[in-house]
Amino acid sequence: MDHLASLIARHTPGDGMFDTAIPGMALIRQARPTERIPALHQPAVCIIAQGAKVVMLGEETYRYDAASHLVVSVDLPLTGQVTEASPERPYLCLRIDLEPALLMALMTERPPAPGGEGSRGVHLSLTTPELADAAARMVQLLDNPDHAAVLAPLIRREIHYWLLTGDQAGVVRQIGAPDSRLSHVGRAIAWIRDNYDRPFSIEAVAREAAMSPSALHQHFKAVTAMSPLQYQKQIRLQEARRLMLSEACDAQGAGFQVGYDSPSQFSREYARLFGTPPARDAARLRAEGTLATAV
Repeated sequence: MDHLASLIARHTPGDGMFDTAIPGMALIRQARPTERIPALHQPAVCIIAQGAKVVMLGEETYRYDAASHLVVSVDLPLTGQVTEASPERPYLCLRIDLEPALLMALMTERPPAPGGEGSRGVHLSLTTPELADAAARMVQLLDNPDHAAVLAPLIRREIHYWLLTGDQAGVVRQIGAPDSRLSHVGRAIAWIRDNYDRPFSIEAVAREAAMSPSALHQHFKAVTAMSPLQYQKQIRLQEARRLMLSEACDAQGAGFQVGYDSPSQFSREYARLFGTPPARDAARLRAEGTLATAV
């Protein structure tokens, strides 16, 4: 992990999240503990090389560090907070997006052991030496860009393989299985994300997910720790925050764009999630130069 930390540190010039020349791989660095930052997180594995972080899904808390890694299996509105970081020993993390097609291909070659399916869309596991070694070799390719085009897909495949053979295999396997319960919930999530700015009925989402309304409600909450309507609210509020920060939209305009007819309701629900009313929150973040950092 020390080797992985030194590689990540070399390729992160400052605090924040940095996309790399290798598609689907990002590096994250923070020199100090952060506040709680809500962000929509896509399916990925996040491997901490140094420092520690707390991730919250609804009321649930997950703490991980250099001994463990986080697997996110569906698009989830998570809240992350770096808890251990300093200028001398910054928080350093590697994120690699998970690919359902690659997982499916690996499962046809070597079917994983049955069982172990987790209900939540987020899972913590101990980081094995094999996974840490593959992660370090992946980041090291940034020093050898001429080889990355050929070798990065091979190491990405290896990382997916180690995830399919670890104690999170049940969770990861569902990402690659098109008929798994997670895949059905994933279709509902995708529909809500595409239609977050307008009202919807549970029946309409259930049809998209090919589930009954009662099964959708049960399994959606099991995966995301929230109802479909609560999920929609999180997406709306995070998109409103992005509009104010990235597109200089005012609070009232952002609220209307994401589907709120009542400015007072928008302000109240925004403050409940982010701790401050929208205009004040956006002004503070602009002054601090703070943007949401992925898990």
